[in-house]
Amino acid sequence: MKKILLLGSGELGKEFVIAAKRAGQYVIACDRYNDAPAMQVADEREVFSMLDGDALDAVVKKHQPDIIVPEIEAIRTERLFDFEKQGIQVVPSARAVNYTMNRRAIRDLAAKELGLRTAKYFYAKTFEEFKKAADEIGFPCVVKPLMSSSGHGQSYVHNDDELQKAFTEAMEGSRGDVKEVIIEEFIDFDSEFTLLTVTQKEGPTLFCPPIGHVQKGGDYRESWQPYSIPEEALKQAQHIADEVTKALTGAGIWGVEFFLTKQGEVIFSELSPRPHDTGMVTLGHTTNLSEFELHFRAVMGLPIAGIHLEHAGASAVILSPQESNDPLPYNLVEALKEDHTRIRIFGKPEAHVGRRMGVVLCYGEVGDDTTALRDKAKRLAKTVLGTDPYTKFHE
Repeated sequence: MKKILLLGSGELGKEFVIAAKRAGQYVIACDRYNDAPAMQVADEREVFSMLDGDALDAVVKKHQPDIIVPEIEAIRTERLFDFEKQGIQVVPSARAVNYTMNRRAIRDLAAKELGLRTAKYFYAKTFEEFKKAADEIGFPCVVKPLMSSSGHGQSYVHNDDELQKAFTEAMEGSRGDVKEVIIEEFIDFDSEFTLLTVTQKEGPTLFCPPIGHVQKGGDYRESWQPYSIPEEALKQAQHIADEVTKALTGAGIWGVEFFLTKQGEVIFSELSPRPHDTGMVTLGHTTNLSEFELHFRAVMGLPIAGIHLEHAGASAVILSPQESNDPLPYNLVEALKEDHTRIRIFGKPEAHVGRRMGVVLCYGEVGDDTTALRDKAKRLAKTVLGTDPYTKFHE
């Protein structure tokens, strides 16, 4: 049995803990607030800010974990190198987590060191730098904090009049103490997709069937698998994912995001060194192993005999329509009246307007129309809390 310290205890961490517990492991779930989703299924919990390096050190010293699994961006990531030197396994590696928690590092690695095709981009710490970069890139452009999650602080800018608001939102949406933004060209893409990539301690790098997804404000609203992509484009995406993950090192699952242009060009977008929110579609029996089971096996060095598409599937998010400190009135009845449907309620103790509170999963036979499955998932997701996955919220 291994002792696993999970840093970040959201819905993705919760599913990872379930996979670990099914295999008899011991998990301590950590987050900045109590009763976070993963804490509800873990053996122990710790509540503290992971941006507090001393607090993080104290928790590691207290529990003496064999493995540290980061699940969020807001971590004092430089401390992970010290933990590795102490003989603790960091997932996928301290190097990978440090690079990918900051958009500057991962974008520079992809574009400058590896020479991969990315959107044109600049960094800015001041509005003056930001305005100059916007003039260079042109409109429309995309603005993001260097460190953030779930689309916080991300926006599209269409003209000069929107620049100040976008800069302010990006700065305010930053996670941690990194106050810098990235401004990049808008790619006129045909679609976006995620390629879940599994790197192993022993064995070759593996790829899940690609996952199509739609984001709104930088946050995922729906995903489906398989995503139809030309064979040549898929090979290109696999090559890019292999190159980036190899450079970052370590074992685990990676959510590698791409744009597919109308001309069929594959462009690297972003990468997460952990299970990806769009990959929750795999909880609906699309692949023989969910992304969380794959992550667990890779982390533990257990064999993965193969990854196979077993069903076509779609996921659609359940969004909160209100602010609440009490449990929301989830209606599961209507959705569960329909066959080949699953619902996952995350168990977040607080609801905020537009916050992701759960997901509906629908699946069918391989070869089924994924458009019909997507429509079904979105329709059923709306019945749970009365909110459409594409509802526009004004907070």
